[in-house]
Amino acid sequence: MQRLFAPWRFTYVTRADSISGCIFCAAARGGEASLTVGGSERAFALLNRYPYTSGHTMVAPRAHVGDLAALDAGTLAEMMALAQRVVRALQQVYAPHGFNLGLNLGEAAGAGITDHLHLHVVPRWRGDTNFMSVNAEVRVLPEDLSETQAKLASALEAVRG
Repeated sequence: MQRLFAPWRFTYVTRADSISGCIFCAAARGGEASLTVGGSERAFALLNRYPYTSGHTMVAPRAHVGDLAALDAGTLAEMMALAQRVVRALQQVYAPHGFNLGLNLGEAAGAGITDHLHLHVVPRWRGDTNFMSVNAEVRVLPEDLSETQAKLASALEAVRG
């Protein structure tokens, strides 16, 4: 029998009910624990704590907005410019074969957090979907989040503008 070791997940499962407030608003304030990797005046990027693949990043507005139609044009433009930088940084760090980018708006669309919208940037490689996700609902990640954060934050700084 093979075992998957994910020690970072224990913190989540033991305190999931004690999290209060918006995780995106908390992450916008920064700090290593927030998994933020970069940002701009109106938007910021952070790693997904429970990623589909290594490098799975989210871009969110600093403002607490859950409705895409309520987002002002300037913030939307900054989010997309930051998403471009994230893609370029991920290309440099991981050389993926492609990307999925998307917004899950509303619970029915799969949004785990509905009141603070965020754009997922998911690097993809040919053959990265395997039986673990389909049969066991398990993700196999080859790298610790702290390593991903350090690599991506450095690369994101290098691809300014």
